[in-house]
Amino acid sequence: MYGELTDKKTIEKVRQTFDNYESNCFEVLLYKKNRTPVWFYMQIAPIRNEHEKVVLFLCTFKDITLFKQPIEDDSTKGWTKFARLTRALTNSRSVLQQLTPMNKTEVVHKHSRLAEVLQLGSDILPQYKQEAPKTPPHIILHYCAFKTTWDWVILILTFYTAIMVPYNVSFKTKQNNIAWLVLDSVVDVIFLVDIVLNFHTTFVGPGGEVISDPKLIRMNYLKTWFVIDLLSCLPYDIINAFENVDEGISSLFSSLKVVRLLRLGRVARKLDHYLEYGAAVLVLLVCVFGLVAHWLACIWYSIGDYEVIDEVTNTIQIDSWLYQLALSIGTPYRYNTSAGIWEGGPSKDSLYVSSLYFTMTSLTTIGFGNIAPTTDVEKMFSVAMMMVG
Repeated sequence: MYGELTDKKTIEKVRQTFDNYESNCFEVLLYKKNRTPVWFYMQIAPIRNEHEKVVLFLCTFKDITLFKQPIEDDSTKGWTKFARLTRALTNSRSVLQQLTPMNKTEVVHKHSRLAEVLQLGSDILPQYKQEAPKTPPHIILHYCAFKTTWDWVILILTFYTAIMVPYNVSFKTKQNNIAWLVLDSVVDVIFLVDIVLNFHTTFVGPGGEVISDPKLIRMNYLKTWFVIDLLSCLPYDIINAFENVDEGISSLFSSLKVVRLLRLGRVARKLDHYLEYGAAVLVLLVCVFGLVAHWLACIWYSIGDYEVIDEVTNTIQIDSWLYQLALSIGTPYRYNTSAGIWEGGPSKDSLYVSSLYFTMTSLTTIGFGNIAPTTDVEKMFSVAMMMVG
């Protein structure tokens, strides 16, 4: 309730400010629950959404009792007004710095739509002006421009890993190409740098506060994402540089980089922010569909590659989809009697495109029959893929 010393005009202005969706500042006298009167500097700021519609009011109250006419209470009865005012001023000298009025142009701080979409952090800055918390020199704010850009780089490299690792494992593309080896090594180094940065990046605590204490940051990271990030940044591709390494072991170590896909969980927790934008949802669904089709294509080829040649009898399985594809495109398998191995067959590019074509048609329809499962394992996988579709 308003105190009796509050100006009647001020009370009316407060009512008009809410009715007209305006921003304004007032000095009002209010009572606490114990009936203690307190002077407040009251700031009212309407908060608008992306459609410029006021959705709530932010009301800030700052105690200015120290700077108003002293009010008698039980602890100051018998004191002179000058003595009460002197005691109040000596108790707090920092209050004056907090009473700087808010400019009307700063009340509603509206971010651009592009800035909101590019912001990967779950803690988007509110649309009213917010003061950045003070942090130690070596601590990075989790919503600063540098960290946002860095998160996008990590996200792009995560998708690169999600595409290339299953392909390299399934198609057994041993990285003899020095350019690819250097690129993958650079990616490993970037993920390693990301671990170091995460030990120096603030996070939001359970109460919504920004935690900038270095010890708490390290403990929080060690308990959450450190183990996954460490496993994902180990340089497994270095093994591929040695010619005498068994191909199966090399593929196994390379496949361990799929652990990096768990990093997508960080993005999944923040997708609620993107659901406001129809275009973002559409692009996201298309990307997820393409990624799932890519993974299934790699599995589909691996099944055919495993069954097309019987290693026990060294004979070709004519009912495999790879053998049927080789005949249809004019690149049949042939037996090299001098070396005792099967050669020929479609190229790696043709095999991947055909696998992706089959998985796309199976996920969206029931396939067209030109590439079809024939063995039991292929049929079982196709049924599972159609259920996913």
